Amino acid sequence: MKDQFQPQDLDGNPVTPGLPMAMLAEITHRCPLACPYCSNPVELTRAAQELDAETWARIFREAADLGVLQVHISGGEPGARRDLAQIVASVRDAGLYVNLITSGIGITRQRLQELDTAGVDHVQLSLQGIRPDMADRISGHPGSWDKKMGFAEWVTEIGFPLTINAVVHRQNMDRLPDMIELAETLGARRIEVATVQFHGWADLNRKALMPTREQAGFARQVVNDARGRLRGRMVIDYVPADHHAIYPKACMGGWGSTGLNIGPDGTVLPCHAAQTIDWMRFDNARDRPLADIWHDSGSFNAFRGTGWMAEPCRTCDRKTVDFGGCRCQAMAMAGDARATDPVCSKSPLHAQVVARAEEDAASDTADLIYRRMKKGG
Repeated sequence: MKDQFQPQDLDGNPVTPGLPMAMLAEITHRCPLACPYCSNPVELTRAAQELDAETWARIFREAADLGVLQVHISGGEPGARRDLAQIVASVRDAGLYVNLITSGIGITRQRLQELDTAGVDHVQLSLQGIRPDMADRISGHPGSWDKKMGFAEWVTEIGFPLTINAVVHRQNMDRLPDMIELAETLGARRIEVATVQFHGWADLNRKALMPTREQAGFARQVVNDARGRLRGRMVIDYVPADHHAIYPKACMGGWGSTGLNIGPDGTVLPCHAAQTIDWMRFDNARDRPLADIWHDSGSFNAFRGTGWMAEPCRTCDRKTVDFGGCRCQAMAMAGDARATDPVCSKSPLHAQVVARAEEDAASDTADLIYRRMKKGG
């Protein structure tokens, strides 16, 4: 059954969506860490609501039939699921590439070997800092640094390709050169330098985490220099601080264009923060085939094409470059998910966004609000 939103171009011609290449499977929101920038929603899904392994196996088969090539298994911390090896094996059985995104906390060497046998192809390890004190303070988990370093050694010994996921913000951005050097030391093939995106828990911590304009410029220069130095040895992906940019980034490569997220309870989303758009209805993979959701659901079709755009996006020559920017950011800052992303210099709200970002970045008194699941989770 087709929903009310049908993607069109500016001339009213229908737009046919392509096929997704990747799927993020957030199999749990449970996590031993309490990172204040977590991309999970503030209302975390409880363990009792999580999909079972058999349902995930069916979803992975549907994803493969739809065209998905790789699955990123994430959370929360996926190691919190006792049936993680079973879930990994079902991804492999569906013929898909398996990337495990983990904090490394709670996964023993023996269990990592079991995950190797089950079919994990690649490991992505998150870092919260390059010193024990910073890593433990940001993660809210004493001893996390030592556990992560031990986990990284096991990854290398077993032979997994390793990516380091380094979320940067005002409190650690000045140490970015050291983060890149650490990734080299750990033998990582790739580092993802991701400036914190202010949705969910991060939005609650804007005054503690918003980088300054000077830090954003410093980070960009560090990344550019390191890319030249490490070409052919380590890939550096970079998500810049868009609050200090001239143009917004192309969120998810364009809404509903290349990937999809599935939450612990089976909710299917075009991006991490899509549920912040309060008027949008999201389908659940328990109830509706994945291909049907991808092609015909209102949530995925709402911002496909260019027909939905208003000015200044509608006549902008960048409309098929950044696709109007982030819809969730537009909702949060402009109160309208169809508006131009306010971080764009062409948005009438841009000056307000810049002023607020600079005010947040100048704050030195904000305490961290840690990610916590309410009692009973």
